[in-house]
Amino acid sequence: MRNFISQRVSAIPPSGIRKFFDIAASNPKVISLSIGEPDFVTPQPILQAGVDSLLRGETAYTSNAGTIQLRRAISKHINRLYGVEYDPESEIFVTVGVSEAFADLFTAICDPGDEVIVPTPCFVAYAASVALSGGTPVTVDLSAESGFQASGEVLAPYVTPKTKAILIGSPSNPTGAVYTRDNLVSIGELAKKHDLIVVSDEVYDQLIYGTQHVCVPSLPGMRERTILLGGFSKDYAMTGWRIGYMCGPEHLVSAAKKVHQYIIMSAPTTAQAAAIVALEQGEAHVQHMVAEYDRRRKLLVRELNNMGLTCFEPRGAFYCFPDVSASGMSGDVFADTLLAEEEVALVPGSAFGASGKNHVRIAYAQSYEKIEIALERMYRFMRRHG
Repeated sequence: MRNFISQRVSAIPPSGIRKFFDIAASNPKVISLSIGEPDFVTPQPILQAGVDSLLRGETAYTSNAGTIQLRRAISKHINRLYGVEYDPESEIFVTVGVSEAFADLFTAICDPGDEVIVPTPCFVAYAASVALSGGTPVTVDLSAESGFQASGEVLAPYVTPKTKAILIGSPSNPTGAVYTRDNLVSIGELAKKHDLIVVSDEVYDQLIYGTQHVCVPSLPGMRERTILLGGFSKDYAMTGWRIGYMCGPEHLVSAAKKVHQYIIMSAPTTAQAAAIVALEQGEAHVQHMVAEYDRRRKLLVRELNNMGLTCFEPRGAFYCFPDVSASGMSGDVFADTLLAEEEVALVPGSAFGASGKNHVRIAYAQSYEKIEIALERMYRFMRRHG
């Protein structure tokens, strides 16, 4: 029988995150710091809103774009936080998480050969989403010396006549970097100069420590050329609810929504009802979670540096991205060996791009107590190998 698998799919490697998650899930002795999933249960008022929706019998499809009540709540929320106004009727639609939004958008804007600039290390779905749409991801390696942040000056040499968009995530998965206003302004100027779209993944926007999140479309001249992607999974501990959103100029959002209409129909009805309450009543719960993440973050950064694993200080999301060169191993070997010898699961930095090869990603979306145990095991490991 001939090979029926498309070249696009064959060329994309499996997610480097899932391998370590699957191994950890099969062994109860393993402490997994590998998955970016909050260890908090969805806050009670949000849970109750979902239950109440089901009890009211709200089990049918919603509008393709999502309920107008949720779109209005999203519009109000973004305007309150960042001073950016979006028309809930035509400039916002609700997706099955941000991952679906990537697929919708790049399918809508990329013809074969179109290029999207993707600074790395980055979330594993960025380059894959571009490639699956038929576009070409153009990766740009960043380093801890630059704060794992790109700028217009850094990205300019990668712009070609085929470039259509720049894709950035801030706060960043996997590094925890939070882009400065200056760097985002310079990227915006580059986009304006070459008539490009900026795709801004801001799903971790409220998980911030001692700094300020800058919403890209709030910058001068950027609302009309930015697609803003956000969601509820991280800020509100709603990963399993699968709910996200896309905001942007009507002609771009309408094209992406057309893809959504054919492959999804509508986001989960129950999750949409819960998401409204998340936006209206979730602030105190978010701040509680942020305070606890910050406590874990400080512990990890201090102890990783103490054991010789140089760690850039993350200022957002819930990840550390230490350099493991002191062990004499690459990130891949370090993660494999640590899992085998000490039953601690991390993700090799190479899963997030070539520039992460000497790093590992550690998710502190795990209890403080389990992180302490994992650190004890890592100290033992480094005494043998460091």
